[in-house]
Amino acid sequence: MMTSLSGTPLSPLTFGTMQFGGRADAAESRAMFDAARAAGITHFDTAYVYTEGASETLLGEMAQKDREGLIIATKAAYNGGSGRDNILTGFATSQQRLQMDMVDILYLHRFDDDTPLQETFDALATLKHEGRIRHIGVSNFAAWQVMKAQAVAAQFDVRIDIIQPMHSLVKRQSEVEIFPMAVDQGIEIAPYSPLGGGLLTGKYASGGTGRLTEDSRYAARYNVDWMRDAAVKLTALASDLGTSPATLAVAWAMAHPARPRPIISARSAEQLAPSLAALDFDMTADLYEQITGFSVTPPPATDRIEEA
Repeated sequence: MMTSLSGTPLSPLTFGTMQFGGRADAAESRAMFDAARAAGITHFDTAYVYTEGASETLLGEMAQKDREGLIIATKAAYNGGSGRDNILTGFATSQQRLQMDMVDILYLHRFDDDTPLQETFDALATLKHEGRIRHIGVSNFAAWQVMKAQAVAAQFDVRIDIIQPMHSLVKRQSEVEIFPMAVDQGIEIAPYSPLGGGLLTGKYASGGTGRLTEDSRYAARYNVDWMRDAAVKLTALASDLGTSPATLAVAWAMAHPARPRPIISARSAEQLAPSLAALDFDMTADLYEQITGFSVTPPPATDRIEEA
């Protein structure tokens, strides 16, 4: 199991700091960090590209107090390709912002078709063998890309230890091959967007605003009738149970048999609270199946649905 330097294991949930220094100012960012720590969160995620560096800078300042008890992750090469120089230069900047000689996890932010994996993993292996990172991760990779990269990583005596796919009640494609592959290979899973870009909080059905109304990419990703219907059903069920739809959505994502560690995020401590409440929610097998029924289950990789 992946642990911090002091031996603290990864928490069941991961806190994502994409909003730090952007939609969340320094004070709100600190309040969310403190709330996450109070709830037992040990795993914090950022990236070189988040809020033009403010996310890494703020997280670095907050993490200093209990650095050895935390698992800190950042990402490289979202822009500029996965070439050696881009990875090393970008990560050096990330280290400066985070004020850390060592970062626990460095992800490749996305797959790069134009750069040989040998060059990419030569750079990542250099960082690992120099002790500047402890684990290598990949984000937004297909299962075949992970396995291809894993084979190349072995040539440099390193391996991929964690992956970061998209996963929520309304985005379940990762269940087809990515989750089974990770379980088989002993790779940790830290999926992002368990709230479906906020769709599963129910706020948009009541006229609320957020990423789905402000960002065309999120609007395109979730502007599907059945997804909106699923959000309405989840909201109604949450009302019946006396809880928040966000709590149900995160608890459902946590309960997958592959035991992922979903990344939660928010713009304020108040907005974050329902997601943190999933840590204490009793997601029974029957309730899990009921919620799953709100969604479209993707067919198996072989598409032999009769064998599923």
